[in-house]
Amino acid sequence: MPLFDAFPEITKRREPLAPYTHLRIGGPAECLVQPRTTDELKAVLRYCKTKSIPLRMLGGGFNLLVNDDPIPGVVMRLTGPEFSSIETQGKTIRAAGGAQLFDLIAHSVRSGLGGLETLVGIRGTVGGSVRCNVGDRSGEIGACVRRVAVLHDDASELIRTRDELTFGLHSSDLDEPVILWVEFELTPENPRAVLKRMTRAWIIRKAAEPHSFQAGVRLFRDPAGLNAASLIERAGLAKFRVGSAEISDRNGNYAIAHPGTTAKDVLKLIDHVRAKVKDSAGVTLERELNVW
Repeated sequence: MPLFDAFPEITKRREPLAPYTHLRIGGPAECLVQPRTTDELKAVLRYCKTKSIPLRMLGGGFNLLVNDDPIPGVVMRLTGPEFSSIETQGKTIRAAGGAQLFDLIAHSVRSGLGGLETLVGIRGTVGGSVRCNVGDRSGEIGACVRRVAVLHDDASELIRTRDELTFGLHSSDLDEPVILWVEFELTPENPRAVLKRMTRAWIIRKAAEPHSFQAGVRLFRDPAGLNAASLIERAGLAKFRVGSAEISDRNGNYAIAHPGTTAKDVLKLIDHVRAKVKDSAGVTLERELNVW
């Protein structure tokens, strides 16, 4: 039985993925599946495992470039209430993997719990943010993680505790297909103090990013001891353009997708920037942007 016939109420065939991504770029998914419950999610995982169907998880689509060609197999989004809940118990917050990071941060500030507020302005889902260990010099999300519930590709569930997890620079060892929920252990504080730090972090981060009305994505990881944006700008690449994709003049490590940009434009831009930085500084930049 085809997947669409097995899960007709939650599956869309040949669904364009561009509207689900920040860049608004990308071809269609063979099947887009949006489960409403954990039981439906597990059933789809088991089906894909049994039928050897490729499965990709689509979070907020903020750090993602989808190729222009159709994406084979299943693309899954977790957007229903069961996958976006946020609850507080004492100094612990449990957030579903599909919840938005901004909503989690706002919830923690209202609860008078510090530790996540300096991440404000980083876009993404809770699950994706923890998987990528988002953050910067002001702090990383992994430092606050207490437990993570994951699903394997056979739908078996496992809870991984803090001492079983490894977080690195914009990375973690969370490689299971699905992050169901994450528990964060935070520090009780005066809500005004937490809000003050959040406001300051917001101002600093937004000043170093493209304008809010622009569809922009960060391209490369910072090399050890270096800054990718500075390397790109010193190579004379500010406002360099391929097709409708352009390097931001506010931060050289961001690409702006103007209307009409294709995935090929962005990929050619990335290749050109990497080659120029290699020639000028002798540094090979590692791509941070996920590409499907």
